[in-house]
Amino acid sequence: MLGRFFLTVSLVLFLPLTVSSAGNNEKAWDALREGRAVLMIRHALAPGTGDPGNLDINDCSTQRNLNDTGREQARAWKPFLAKHDIDEARVFSSQWCRCMDTATGMDMGMVTEWPALNSFFRNRRDGQTQTQQTITLANQLGQGAPVILVSHQVNITALTGIFPASNEGVIMALPLSDDSRVLARVSPGR
Repeated sequence: MLGRFFLTVSLVLFLPLTVSSAGNNEKAWDALREGRAVLMIRHALAPGTGDPGNLDINDCSTQRNLNDTGREQARAWKPFLAKHDIDEARVFSSQWCRCMDTATGMDMGMVTEWPALNSFFRNRRDGQTQTQQTITLANQLGQGAPVILVSHQVNITALTGIFPASNEGVIMALPLSDDSRVLARVSPGR
C-alpha cells in the first residue's frame, strides 16, 4: 500500500516535468526557426582529448579528427533538423578540422569559418575573449535562415555551463550573453 502511494506521488510530481520539457523543446525549435535563438553544436565524435602539441590549424593530420562514427553523427543532423522543419541554415564553424568536417557533413548550407569558435582548451586565457567575440558576432547576425554554430566543449561550457557530449547541441535564446539562456539540449541520437 505504501509503495503504491509513493509511486502515485512520484508520477504526479514528475509527469508534469516530462510534459513541460517536451513543450519547451518545441518552443526552442520555434525560436530557432524564427531567428530568436541559435543552435550551438559540439563537433561529432573525434576520439581522444585535446590535440597533439604540433597542432597546425591548416593540417588535419596534426589534429584529432572524426572517426567513422563521427562522420555518421554529422550526417544525422540533416534528417534530424528536417524533422524540425529546418532544411537549410547559416552555418559557422571553428577552424579545427573535426568541426569543419561536422559542419560540412551536416549538409545544411555553406560553412563559414569563425575563429572565435576555435577551441581554447590549451590556451584557457583566450577563453573570455573568444566567448565575448562569439556573443558579439552571433548577436550581430541579421534575419535569415536559422543559425548553427559548430564548436568545442570548452566554448559551449563557457557560454552555458553545460558540458555537452560529442555531437550534442544546445539551442540558446538570443541575444547571447555571459549567462546565455539554454532553451533545449538536442542531438540526433536522442
